[in-house]
Amino acid sequence: MPKRILQGVVVGDKNEKTVVVRVERRFAHPLMQKTVRRSKKYKAHDENNQYKIGDTVSIEECAPISKDKCWTVISGQAK
Repeated sequence: MPKRILQGVVVGDKNEKTVVVRVERRFAHPLMQKTVRRSKKYKAHDENNQYKIGDTVSIEECAPISKDKCWTVISGQAK
């Protein structure tokens, strides 16, 4: 099974070797057909603490690293 890759914005970098990434998805409402935006936050492993708040990053699913961290940052670009 392929690993999922998501793209989002870093919204937290206070933890050591961890960033919090907000991933937004858009979909059409089933009844109203209006475009709706929903977002979810993921904790991702950042080995070198190189990403800061506002950076756009890609995260990849991986084996659990801690209780609630099972994503790894694979690439990103500064704000």
